[in-house]
Amino acid sequence: MKSIPLLLLLFTYVITAQTKVGNELTFNEYLGYVKKYHPMVKSANLEISSAQANLMMARGGFDPKIEVDFDKKQFKYKEYYSLLNTSFKIPTWYGIEVKAGFDNSEGIYVNPENTLPNKGLTSLGITVPLGQGLLINQRMADVRKAKIQIRLSQAERKLQAIQVLYDASVAYFNWKRNYSEVQLYQNYLNNATIRYKGIQSLITNGDKPAIDSVEAGINLRNRELSLEDSKLKLIKAKLELSNFLWLENSIPMELQDNIIPEEKLELTIQEILKTNELLQANPSIENHPKINSLQSKIDILNVEQKLKANSLLPKIDVGYHYLSEPNYWNTTNFNNYKVGMNVYFPIFLRKERGSLKLAQFKIQDSQFDLDLQRLQLTNKINSQQNEIKSLERQRILISKLVDNYNVMLTSEERLFSFGESSMFLINSRENNLVSSQLSKIALENRYLNSNAELFRIMANPD
Repeated sequence: MKSIPLLLLLFTYVITAQTKVGNELTFNEYLGYVKKYHPMVKSANLEISSAQANLMMARGGFDPKIEVDFDKKQFKYKEYYSLLNTSFKIPTWYGIEVKAGFDNSEGIYVNPENTLPNKGLTSLGITVPLGQGLLINQRMADVRKAKIQIRLSQAERKLQAIQVLYDASVAYFNWKRNYSEVQLYQNYLNNATIRYKGIQSLITNGDKPAIDSVEAGINLRNRELSLEDSKLKLIKAKLELSNFLWLENSIPMELQDNIIPEEKLELTIQEILKTNELLQANPSIENHPKINSLQSKIDILNVEQKLKANSLLPKIDVGYHYLSEPNYWNTTNFNNYKVGMNVYFPIFLRKERGSLKLAQFKIQDSQFDLDLQRLQLTNKINSQQNEIKSLERQRILISKLVDNYNVMLTSEERLFSFGESSMFLINSRENNLVSSQLSKIALENRYLNSNAELFRIMANPD
């Protein structure tokens, strides 16, 4: 009579492997969804479009302009004056401005200064800045900064995208860990249930004391409690994961119950995140998005510094305009002209010198930050490389530890079948095995997160 329960007890750990039913969502496929459809990744792409729009706006400072100024006064059937001033201006890169114009005036009360020939007066001339604005001016600075801003936006897009991918990876690893824990607790609950029924049968037949039933029942309740808690964690992990799953047209995707994580992810994680190449050598950080971002900011500050330094020069604008009636262009007479000069120069230049010093301080501060970031990135990479290698060794050790605990439990069950052990010892051996398997799951999770951290540090989402 007692052979059947004993067989059930002895074969408890033979049936622990459950058949997984469901569709596997691989980590690589999951990252593909995040890269393509996640709103924050799309938002990162908009940064480049905004920078390109700023460049277009800055180049608008060099667009040719047509200006028309018309002023007329008529009172009691008298035309006091009718003034027309038109011009076509072409700004150039070095602050030089080319201008063509046509002016006309009529009326009995026209200001003598505005009195022009009957057919009007045409002009063609040029204005040249001899001090401020020749080598660099606000229009030139805006275009240069806008071009640098595109590089800055590309670097910041990578940093923003890599952060989203890292957070998504952590959510996936957390889901996988909780799923593995649920599977583990479910297996041991099945084992505890079978053992409890076997012990009850032995007690009924008088082969075991009743206290063994209490011991087996306590173990069964603990397994039920652990399973329920792990299921709650799994639900939360799935909801967290769903935050990163989107479809086309910004439609959120809900993770179905039959979807399961990739089982042997630790074997492919380095290939997916390309961290295997980073572990073999010391990667260069000169093209790192963070370095590029800081360097671009320094370049923008350098442009501003040059603009501030240019403001120390006197402002001298000289202009020459050739004048002619519309029908006189076939006979050029350079004695008809209009010239002008505008000079502006503050005596102490305190505002300009103070502004230049502030610009220089900003560059120095940004350079200090850049040097610090270079050192920190190098140290972070080295630290992460060592951590991954250490975790690889720890994974080997924890696997051997689990195997040893499993052997100890199997031996204790065999002794129990011969009446030389107790439920207390079996439960103790099993608890040690469960703890070691949970440590193995936690260590695998840490290993996956460590690879994701190296992926985040290198910031190469493409």
